[in-house]
Amino acid sequence: MTRTAPWAGGLVVLALLPYVEAQDGKYSVKTAQTPIPTEIAGPIQKLLAPPSIQLLDPAGKTICEVWFCKEIPAEATPEQVKNGLTYREVKQSEVVGAIRFDQDWRDYRKQKVKAGTYTLRLGYQPMDGDHTGSSEFQDFLLVLDAGKDTKPDLMDAKHMIETSAKSIGTGHPGVFMLFPNSKPGEAPTLAAMPKNHWVLQTKEDVTVDGKKTGTSLGFGLTLVGAAD
Repeated sequence: MTRTAPWAGGLVVLALLPYVEAQDGKYSVKTAQTPIPTEIAGPIQKLLAPPSIQLLDPAGKTICEVWFCKEIPAEATPEQVKNGLTYREVKQSEVVGAIRFDQDWRDYRKQKVKAGTYTLRLGYQPMDGDHTGSSEFQDFLLVLDAGKDTKPDLMDAKHMIETSAKSIGTGHPGVFMLFPNSKPGEAPTLAAMPKNHWVLQTKEDVTVDGKKTGTSLGFGLTLVGAAD
């Protein structure tokens, strides 16, 4: 996995919202002022911002809760910022948030992800022939056990993959596919996509060279749904 070989969040100041139901009401999301989990290392905690976004099942029970970073650093030209940023302007392995699963869940490969707290790092699907046609899009967030990921620095791609795989006890990293989200709304929503994909849509403030850009990057995080 490299910067040039594809594979595989967000700050907006949010008021406490009522449920935002997806198209047929199966799942829903809401924001909550839940404290950032203490399992997350201090240096990474400092990157995160409340409120959290909760995914609820049809019975209203919490499946997971996501905290996104206050800001995401990107490498982009003024023209790219003006025309709209994509995931590829963010460096691979960048921390974009954290997630806590209140119950055992499945990632985009249908791998079991045990209940617990994980960091979320950006990854690109390798162009190695083994992943051809495995997903509609090639950008993902990887889950890493919060106890194994304690520094916010960028990771070597191989180390990130191995740490994620160890975090869920398999030979493959735990991955959640990112849909493009070029026109994010002001508040987080849950979109029902084809093939029973349920996608958390939100946005995150972006910095370039450490400076605020006044723009944001839309995230479309698949929390329910898997590859064929």
